[in-house]
Parts: sequence; C-alpha cells; structure tokens
Amino acid sequence: MPRHDDRAMLYTQLATLGEERPGLHRWLARLPEQMAAGLDEHRHGDLAGWWRVLDKLPQIAADRVHLNQAAVTVQANDVPVGQVKQIEGLLKQLMPWRKGPFNLHGVEIDTEWRSDLKWDRVVPHLDDLTDRLILDVGCGSGYHAWRMAGAGARLVLGIDPSPRFHVQFQAVRHFMPVDEPQCVFHLPVGIEHVPEQVSAFDTVFSMGVLYHRRSPLEHLAQLWEALIPGGQLVLETLVVEGDVHTVLVPGERYAAMGNVWFLPSTAALEHWLARCGFTDIKTVDVAQTTAEEQRATEWMTFQSLADFLDPENPNLTREGYPAPVRAVTIARRPVSV
Repeated sequence: MPRHDDRAMLYTQLATLGEERPGLHRWLARLPEQMAAGLDEHRHGDLAGWWRVLDKLPQIAADRVHLNQAAVTVQANDVPVGQVKQIEGLLKQLMPWRKGPFNLHGVEIDTEWRSDLKWDRVVPHLDDLTDRLILDVGCGSGYHAWRMAGAGARLVLGIDPSPRFHVQFQAVRHFMPVDEPQCVFHLPVGIEHVPEQVSAFDTVFSMGVLYHRRSPLEHLAQLWEALIPGGQLVLETLVVEGDVHTVLVPGERYAAMGNVWFLPSTAALEHWLARCGFTDIKTVDVAQTTAEEQRATEWMTFQSLADFLDPENPNLTREGYPAPVRAVTIARRPVSV
C-alpha cells in the first residue's frame, strides 16, 4: 500500500469503534467500495499525477505540531532551504488550496479561505469535543478536522467527494509524525454515501454545504440520522434577512456560483431544523463574508470574493443579490422522539 494511503488504519479504527457504535460496522462494510470509486483514476484523470507529487514529498521528522493555532503547523528544526523550496514547489502542483491555512516545515500555505476565522466564531458554541466521534461534512482538504483533533476528538471523519481535496489532506498527513493524531481521516465520498440511520457521531459539522443542496431538508435529515441521540449539529450556511417565510432561490448564479439553490433567513432555517426533528436550536453567529476571510492568494490564483461583488456596492453580489452572509446555527438530535 502506498505511503500516502491510510485506508488500512481507517478500517481498523472503524472496526474497533463499531463495537460500541454499530452503525460504523454497517458503513465499514460499504466503505472499501466507496473509497475505490472515489479514488478511481479512470474517472479522475489528474489523480495519478497528484499521487506522484505525494510520492516525491521528502520524509522529515517533525519536532513540533500545532493544531490549536490559526495555521495547522508541522515543523522540524533546521530544514534546509532547498528542501523547503522543494516542498513548496510540489505542494503548488496541488493548487488551488481553498481552506486553511497550513504551515508545513516553513511552507506557508495561504489558502483562499482563512478558515481559522470561521473556527474562531464556531468554537465558543461547541460541546466539549474531548473523546467525541465527529463527522465533518464537506470538509475540503481537512483544515477544520485537524482543529477538531486539536480539541481532543477521538475520531474525525471528514467527507468530501473532491479527489483533489483528498490528496491535499494526504499531503498534510504525510508530514504528521506517526504518533500525532491518527484519529483524523479524509473520505472522498458525499453525505449520500453515509448509511441511513448510522447514528454514530457525537457531533456533526456541515459548514458551507446546505446552500449547494437541491433538497435542503433532505440534507438536514441526513445530518440528523448521522448523529447519536443527544448529539450536536453545527450548521453553517448562507442566509438572507427576513422572517420565517423568507427564502431566496437565486437564478442561474449567485456570487458567480452556479450551484446555489436555497438561502433561507435564520428564522426559516431554524424552522426547517425543527421540522426535521432537531431541538435546542439556536443561531449563534451571523457575519457578512469579507475580503479578509476569502480572497485570491498565490495558492489560489483564480477569482475570489472581491470579483463576485458589485463593484459599485459591496453589499450586493454582481448579480444584484444580497452579498454573502453566513450564519452558524447549532441544534441537537433529541435523546428520545
């Protein structure tokens, strides 16, 4: 098995944890086939080249790992400048890097999103993550999953169907010491691949996903089924101002994105959650996205937020809709129904 393939470790942990969370055993029975499909080089033409990039990354023994600061950081003493340049050149072949930041042996990956800013808004409202089993839906390259491990999680499964994100995650994992968090895994699958009523996770995160779903209530139901009774949902999504009946359904594009379907008001979102069976529902943060948080960088050189707004009025998208505002709402699957 290639050194960048952690599937054996993943399957072993799920087999062990499945003794107390049987839903994980049911998922494990399907997962090898799902992983193989998600990493099928015939379907993803660039994947073989990305694997070759990972194979070229040098082996460096890390002296320090920091998972509780803005940049997820792996450092060693006295890494030669030439080796730092080698790492930088290889990692840039995996661009664009969307979510971070990371610092890998002095290579500062300044991602499009300052995901640490979102984490700082979310973390005060979380249950204690110590020893919890966590599902991170739409995890990208896994930045928040590493932060969850830093907060003491027992297992973090990040799911995102993008093979590029999977390879980026494996690049970060490559530099982690063997005895550092072996509880964090990236699965190249979507929420639809999680078995119904898996009921295995103490905390489920869905951040930046709901507005991409054609059926938002179905997505909320899937999140509900992933949680154990009493488990906490952390939901972050685009919202608009309005009352419980307000939902924006954009035209062909919203802020240049072609896959945005429903933007509810926070009141409507809370109503949806209640209809799906959640309790203890509370919107804990509402913030307009700024160019400090989302912008083009040398690690993501395409257009970003500033290009998607009305040049005459930054409170509007270039299509004339309200500019992106994101809300964090927490809720709980009740212990009994």
